[in-house]
Amino acid sequence: MKKMRLVLLAAASTAMFTYCSSTKKAAATTAPKKTNYQDNVMTLVATHCTPCHFPDKGGNKKALDNYTAVSANIDEILRRTQLNPGERGFMPQRKPKLSDSTIAVLKQWKAEGLAEK
Repeated sequence: MKKMRLVLLAAASTAMFTYCSSTKKAAATTAPKKTNYQDNVMTLVATHCTPCHFPDKGGNKKALDNYTAVSANIDEILRRTQLNPGERGFMPQRKPKLSDSTIAVLKQWKAEGLAEK
């Protein structure tokens, strides 16, 4: 009888500690990091919009070299980057169409509120 109690106690303790571990709670409460200008969008814009939209690099188009400019023009940026090459207004001009995943970053940034940092 004592052996049976010890086995049941050990099984109950194991089950309790398995389901109550702090690592599982931490993983469940950790929210995914939101898309922001500094970490996700700035590099993307610098890579695909330079030099045309960066005045300090010889660009003569509407400047998109800072957070304020990009966030104020996000609707136009999305519209033009989703056009197909050859369509009027397609961007990036004289470059290949942006990948769906690149455009998705811009869409997600807009949907999440255009965070700067």
